Amino acid sequence: MVSQRRRAFALMEVVIAGIILAIGLGSIVSLAARALMDQQRGERAVMAAALLDELLASVIVDGPEEWPKLHNLSGSCDPPWADFEYQVDIEKAEPGAPCDVVAIVRDPVGREFRVATRVALRLGDEPNPERQPSEQLDRQGYFDAKESESNGTK
Repeated sequence: MVSQRRRAFALMEVVIAGIILAIGLGSIVSLAARALMDQQRGERAVMAAALLDELLASVIVDGPEEWPKLHNLSGSCDPPWADFEYQVDIEKAEPGAPCDVVAIVRDPVGREFRVATRVALRLGDEPNPERQPSEQLDRQGYFDAKESESNGTK
């Protein structure tokens, strides 16, 4: 009689251990699937950010007035990212004021990434105007002055 109880108890232990093991393995598989989906979502977000950066850089290079003449305002991105779509909205500004530019990229699953900025108009015909500050900066002198101020107050 005692041996049958022990066998029944051993069988119950095996069944309970199997259930606990199944729950644990199910949780691990679920977490792995979730991690894979999150990784894919992150990869699409990084790619969308790179495409947005490329769009805005081209608006800056060509200028907000010339960009719509040279490029489509919306469409599919170039291969190998043809499954991403883009849209660029440029709101013209008054003379002397920057234009409002909104770039939107949609990933293959429909998530939308958007960046809004302001881009100044290109002035003149010179493609690469010389850009220098009106007066030279003395960075070393600035840091030396900051250091002597912090040493003097200690």
